[in-house]
Amino acid sequence: MKKIPFVTKEQIAEITKTYPTPFHIYDEKGIRENARKMKKAFSWNKGFREYFAVKATPNPFILKVLQEEGCGVDCSSLTELMMSEACGFKGSDIMFSSNVTPAAEYKKAKELGAYINLDDITHIDFLEKEAGIPETICCRFNPGGVFKMGTDIMDNPGDAKYGMTKEQLIEAFKILKTKGAKRFGIHSFLASNTVSNDYYPTLAGILFNLAVEVKEATGVEIAFINLSGGVGIPYTEDKEPNDIEIIGEGVRKQFEEIMVPNGLSDVAIFTELGRFMLAPYGGLVTKVIHEKHIYKEYIGVDACAVNLMRPAMYGAYHHITVLGKENEPCDHKYDVTGSLCENNDKFAIDRMLPKIDMGDYLFIHDAGAHGFAMGYNYNGKLKSAELLLKEDGNVQLIRRAETPEDYFATFDFCDIFKK
Repeated sequence: MKKIPFVTKEQIAEITKTYPTPFHIYDEKGIRENARKMKKAFSWNKGFREYFAVKATPNPFILKVLQEEGCGVDCSSLTELMMSEACGFKGSDIMFSSNVTPAAEYKKAKELGAYINLDDITHIDFLEKEAGIPETICCRFNPGGVFKMGTDIMDNPGDAKYGMTKEQLIEAFKILKTKGAKRFGIHSFLASNTVSNDYYPTLAGILFNLAVEVKEATGVEIAFINLSGGVGIPYTEDKEPNDIEIIGEGVRKQFEEIMVPNGLSDVAIFTELGRFMLAPYGGLVTKVIHEKHIYKEYIGVDACAVNLMRPAMYGAYHHITVLGKENEPCDHKYDVTGSLCENNDKFAIDRMLPKIDMGDYLFIHDAGAHGFAMGYNYNGKLKSAELLLKEDGNVQLIRRAETPEDYFATFDFCDIFKK
């Protein structure tokens, strides 16, 4: 599927008069339309709710857009809980899924009335001591082994640090019931960034059968089943995107076949998507500032791995469009690099692109989730701004770029570091 930027060269030229590159920019219209498609696909389940994974794009302006579309939030840290609270999320608006959890985080989640998702059976006593056991609580399941769909290995839950065995989860529910819990949820995450309409239905079948077994073994009320994340996007143009309508229908069929006959027709379905909800609707815009001709052809840009870590960290592919040259032939081979003192600071390696000239703007696709969020300050580099392209075509600054004063703010050394 051809990737088309949601901004043009002319728009970026105008935007950069106010906000210099590099910056992340998000498409409000695309975000809202996708959230509505998600809600419609699961509208057959009266309790359905999408809990957006804050870790993917932790920006309150983005969270407010999703809140207006009926989404809740999935938090995994104290600061994510605090940001969500500031945006007006509370109680059942918040799912708190964490691991190796500090006491302060459980206390905050309990204070907000969030759904707490326990990662391990040993956390029961810890939570009771530090914050108390809520009436509604969730436990995370890890089936172990290798997760397959057909003959394809999707991931290896047995090597993952998350979740409980089935025996532990059943025992946890029994213990929690004695400690006053009245309503229970089941959560699991078995594979990351799947580009398959079968993943959620397959996972749903596993969790729905588990819910039936848990109900029979413990007698507890199953309030919700959280399919978590894992529905991904195609980063390359040779793959078709997931169809959320087909996915929702696949989950519905499993629900009708497994849950309804076993008296679990009132169980709500939750999801915790980040990448699927935001990634295609955000891009990193960067300007070409250098070129180098040695053993390879290099194009140097004013962004670096600080702004988008995935290519350097994982060797991940992000499609690149040279704005204004969308229809020109991709007949030049380049490495597109940033300025970090690390040789893996490359957005592309041996990438075929149109001829690039100094001053060209590059749009790096699918950076709307796990993009800015994974930024850091190595080499003293500063994080860039985040912009929101509004539905009316205007641009809103939703996070200013860092300054040297921000970088030095945690030092108490000498006056030169102070404003």
